[in-house]
Amino acid sequence: MDEKKIKLLEEKANSIRISIIEALVEARSGHTAGPLGMADIFAYLYFNELRHNPKNPDWSERDRLVLSNGHICPVLYAAMAHAGYFGKNGVEEYKKSLRKFNSPFQGHPHRAFMSALETSSGPLGSGLSQATGMALADRIDLGRSWKRWIYCLMSDGEMDCGNTWEGVMLAGKEKLGNLIAIIDRNNIQIDGFTEDIIPLEPLSDKWQAFNWHVIEVNGHNFADIHRAIGEAKAEFDKPSVLIANTIPGKGVPDFERKFEWHGKPPNKEEGAMALKILRKIC
Repeated sequence: MDEKKIKLLEEKANSIRISIIEALVEARSGHTAGPLGMADIFAYLYFNELRHNPKNPDWSERDRLVLSNGHICPVLYAAMAHAGYFGKNGVEEYKKSLRKFNSPFQGHPHRAFMSALETSSGPLGSGLSQATGMALADRIDLGRSWKRWIYCLMSDGEMDCGNTWEGVMLAGKEKLGNLIAIIDRNNIQIDGFTEDIIPLEPLSDKWQAFNWHVIEVNGHNFADIHRAIGEAKAEFDKPSVLIANTIPGKGVPDFERKFEWHGKPPNKEEGAMALKILRKIC
């Protein structure tokens, strides 16, 4: 990946973060830390990696992206809006109508309100099982000549959920090489730090034990993300998981690494402070 492409992705990620803050301030509710922390991953996927067509979201050969940790949907919506899914005014519509009644930008992704989504999500732990089903269906239909990849975005906190590990076991057993999971390893959840609530380490060893190809990655380094996705796509006989080490609240020092920002939005003053910092990066 050349420097010009990396610079473009950095600019996209920063624009996504600005839109997230603006939308959360307007909504006066929602999650801050996770969306800001995952902006680089979503910028990479929507502006470099995914086979997708914003003008034809139902394109039969598209890659599928399943957001298991639906509470970070502000970053999903922002990335989709900047990619052109909602028309020329899509970014503005997202910023003014996040979490409003009857808005397509619900507080958790909901296909009844937005048909471009692959799934509805809210209860944590269900996304990997859904993505495993999609990957298995493609494998049954197409054998080893699949035409698309199934991506499942997950939180580290949802590793506490038993349903997650059911999906892990089935995907490993079926050797679903067309499935790539990406864990937001930001070390926080709504009640505190993950290792204080239900310790997850050694996380890599656990996934490897269920026949997954595990890749540790810096979730804010585009060259590293690019390398890791390429490595995952080269593994045909195992599903792959990227454990993406991220900083919750990335880009706004007052928000970074603080679990208190998991589930609350900035007020107007905090939002203005955050936007001043992010706009200086532009």
